[in-house]
Amino acid sequence: MGKRDKKWKYPRTRLQWLWDNMEGHRFIYVLAMLGTVVYNMLQLTVPYFSGKIVDNFLTGENASQNLTEHPDLFIQNLALMVGLTIFRCIIVYVDCMAYEYVSQAVLFRVRNYLYDKIQRQDMKFYSTYRTGDLMTRVTGDLDAVRHMVAWVVRMVMEAVALVSFTSIYFIIMDWKLAFNLLIVAPLIFFIIYVFKLLVAPMHALLREKLANMNTIAQENIAGNRVVKAFAREDHEIEKFDDCNTDYRDTNKKTAGVWLRFFPFVETLANLLSVILLLVGGTFLIRGDMSMGEYVAFSGLIWAIANPMRQLGNVMNEFQRFSAASAKVMEIYYSEPEIVDAKDAVDKPDRFKGEVEFKDVSFQYADAKLPVLEHISFTAKPGQTIAIMGETGCGKTSLIHLIPRFYEPTEGEILVDGVNINKLKLNQLRKNIGLATQDVLLYSDTIDGNIAYGDSNISKDEVVRFAKYSAASDFIAKMPEGYETIVGERGVGLSGGQKQRISLARALAVRPSILILDDTTSAVDLETEKEIQESLRHLDFPCTKIIIAQRISTTKDADQILIMQHGEITERGTHEELIKKGGYYAELVKLQAGA
Repeated sequence: MGKRDKKWKYPRTRLQWLWDNMEGHRFIYVLAMLGTVVYNMLQLTVPYFSGKIVDNFLTGENASQNLTEHPDLFIQNLALMVGLTIFRCIIVYVDCMAYEYVSQAVLFRVRNYLYDKIQRQDMKFYSTYRTGDLMTRVTGDLDAVRHMVAWVVRMVMEAVALVSFTSIYFIIMDWKLAFNLLIVAPLIFFIIYVFKLLVAPMHALLREKLANMNTIAQENIAGNRVVKAFAREDHEIEKFDDCNTDYRDTNKKTAGVWLRFFPFVETLANLLSVILLLVGGTFLIRGDMSMGEYVAFSGLIWAIANPMRQLGNVMNEFQRFSAASAKVMEIYYSEPEIVDAKDAVDKPDRFKGEVEFKDVSFQYADAKLPVLEHISFTAKPGQTIAIMGETGCGKTSLIHLIPRFYEPTEGEILVDGVNINKLKLNQLRKNIGLATQDVLLYSDTIDGNIAYGDSNISKDEVVRFAKYSAASDFIAKMPEGYETIVGERGVGLSGGQKQRISLARALAVRPSILILDDTTSAVDLETEKEIQESLRHLDFPCTKIIIAQRISTTKDADQILIMQHGEITERGTHEELIKKGGYYAELVKLQAGA
């Protein structure tokens, strides 16, 4: 995964990517940013009117006379202060709601898009990314993106607007005092820049620690039966504790980076009040400025100090967004390698079911040795092809090439005489029914699991396919029959029951090509015989490719392929292979008890 990260180039910058995902809400967001500018400009009104009131009605030469002769002006200034403050509060409220509204819209849009992307990826993607890491990307990382839109951008706009307007106002009132106050700003900016350089890699590391912790939790919860079977609860608790401790320590180190810089920023921010007291007091004593101007400076000193204090938090959150968005954008802009060809053949009708392997070899991208070498065979429509061989000889890899989970490195695979690379993926896979030994059932009803491939089939059809897979009897005995909710991954069902539901699910799409990967390994011989009989008398034409270890499953196949070390070493019917006296003949003797 490290190599992938180094080579990865984003077609858009992070902020451009955010802007792209604000489509339909950009006008509201621009208005929100303008609102931020406006309400920060209104922050100047209270100090401005305070200065006017002090000069005209409290400390000025004609203060008493003005208060006596122009009380309406005094009340007008007070009314404007109160009115503009209320108006500013209304803008702030509406503005925050607008930021939050857009941030939730971006979050919703990106999360849906990411889920769509993940669903359409090929098998290589799933072997590269851990489940916990993907979960972190669509939850915690996206929350950092939402926080960027809702809070970080607003804080940056607020800081820039507040400091800019306040600086201009200070310069207009007294440029000398303004210069003495603003000279502190470059020092704070330099400190924040150094802080950014140090904290950026910390946030990237922190995000990886969180993803690792989520992965461990996900694997442990999914494999809880194995944990309990081996009484490894204490070990798993200790492993998670180590991971959690590592995450906590990294979190503390990341926070500690800012804590090292915070005293300097806080000191410089508080230095503004000291400068105002010393320099401003001197100007006031000398008569270079009025008391009203001093009050205005004093009332706005926070508008320079607070944004400087907030810069560290803003930079911290921006670096969190930067680390998180890099992970989100990696998935967002990723593309599956196995896609429809531009000149793909359109075959909307049902396939005949002919499958042909022509000198096919295959090797996983991260493997050093090939898994399959020079595989050639043909399955005619309606035929049954059985594949046997020792564990690790490449049987499962072979069948995974048919629905294009992976691409062969050499040779070609034809379905109905057309190279599968030229067929549309959706049409190809809709004509294939796949049932594997490792069954995944969803937290749904039995009916919903069987009808997963075609949710439009009727209840009667569901029952019929359950009968084909010898599942109808045990389903009928369950408390709610076909409406019984199976637990996550089929918890509560035996291995054989899950395999039979999986087989019914594969049959329910009425496939042209049925692929069974040791699907009856967990059922008893009597049930297996019933299933084999049903498969021979399906009410639709179907080519069957079956991986099995039992002779009882393979003996009636039209052709049996024996695989060893990624190659087909024997082929023929049951009788032909017995006569050859090879691997298959030895297997027959072994299973017969000889």
